Amino acid sequence: IRDYGTDALRFTLLTGGTPGNDMKLSVTRIEANRNFANKIWNAARFVIMNLGDEEMALSDGDPFDRTYALPDAAALALPDRWILSRLADVRDEATRLIDSFQLGEAGRQLYEFLWNEYCDWYIEAAKVRLYGDDPAQAQATRQVLAYVLEQSLRLLHPFMPFVTEAIWENLPGMGGENLALIVARWPGAMAHQSDQADDAFGRIQEMVRAIRNARSEYNVEPARRIIAQISAGEHEALLRENAPLLVSLARLDPEQLTIAADLPTPSKAAALAHGGATIYLPLAGMVDLDAERKRLEKELANIDGQLQRINGLLNNPGFVGKAPAEVVERERAKQDELTQQREQLASHMRELV
Repeated sequence: IRDYGTDALRFTLLTGGTPGNDMKLSVTRIEANRNFANKIWNAARFVIMNLGDEEMALSDGDPFDRTYALPDAAALALPDRWILSRLADVRDEATRLIDSFQLGEAGRQLYEFLWNEYCDWYIEAAKVRLYGDDPAQAQATRQVLAYVLEQSLRLLHPFMPFVTEAIWENLPGMGGENLALIVARWPGAMAHQSDQADDAFGRIQEMVRAIRNARSEYNVEPARRIIAQISAGEHEALLRENAPLLVSLARLDPEQLTIAADLPTPSKAAALAHGGATIYLPLAGMVDLDAERKRLEKELANIDGQLQRINGLLNNPGFVGKAPAEVVERERAKQDELTQQREQLASHMRELV
C-alpha cells in the first residue's frame, strides 16, 4: 500500500483471480493497476482543465442521480456517439456481472473501457473539435467528455474508491459542497447504444491502426506528416466527413490527403486493405521498397493461412451440415472478404516488381 496505493492493491485483489481459487499476488500487476489509477487521474485533469470555470448544465431531478446534461443528438460527432454507445454497453455489462458476483470480470471490462477506449481513443479524437474553430462543437465535446467521465467514476468507485472520490470532488457541480460519490446512485440504463456508430468508428480505428503500424514498420518519425490516398468505395462519405480525425490520429498531411470512391493504384506505394477501403501511402522518400515487398509477402501469407482454415471448414460437409446457418454464412462472408483482400495485395505486390 505504501509503494503503490490502496486503490491499486484493492483493484488487483478484485480482478486478479477467479472466485474459489487461490491467487498468487503479483507486484507487477499491482504496479500496472497503480498506472491505471494514474491514467484516470491524468485524464480527469485534462477534462477538468478544459471545462475551466464554465458552469456545466446539470440534469434535473433527484440530486443522487444528478449528472451532466448532454448536447442535442444533432450536435454529436461520430466519436461522441461511439463513446456514448460504448459507455451504455459497459454499464449494462458491468451491472450484470456485479449482480452475478463476477467482480473480477466487471473490473476488467471497466479497465478496458477507461484505458483503451475513453483515454486512448476518445480523448485523442475529442481534441480535433475541442481545439477547432467552432465554439459550439467544442462545447458539445466538453459536455460529452464530462458526462462519460462522471458516469465512469460511478462505475469504477466500488473498485477504486479513493482516486474516484478525489476526482469527483473536483468535478464542477458534483463534488465540493454537493453529494459525495459514495452516496451517488449507480448509473441507470442508457439509451445511447448505436450499432451504426460502433461500426463506423470501428472502421476509422482499423484504418488508423493500419497507418500507425505502417509508420512504425518503416520508422517514420512520429511528428512527420505523410501523404495518403484512400480508395474508399462505399465508405467515401464516412471518410470525407471524418477526414480531420484521420489527419489527427494517423498524422497525415491534410494538404495531401485524397479520398475518393475509386482511385487508380499508384506505383510504388504501401497498400493497406483495412476498414472496407484501400489506403495507399506513397513510398518514395519515405520507406525502403525492399521492406515493403517483404511486408506484402507477410500479409499475403497471413491471409493465405486464414483462407486455408476457412476453406477447410466450408469444404467439410460435417461443418456445413451441423453448424448453425449464421455461423456458416459468417465464414463465407469472411472468405469473400479475405479473397478480395488477397487479390488487392497481390496486385500491389506486382506494382513493386
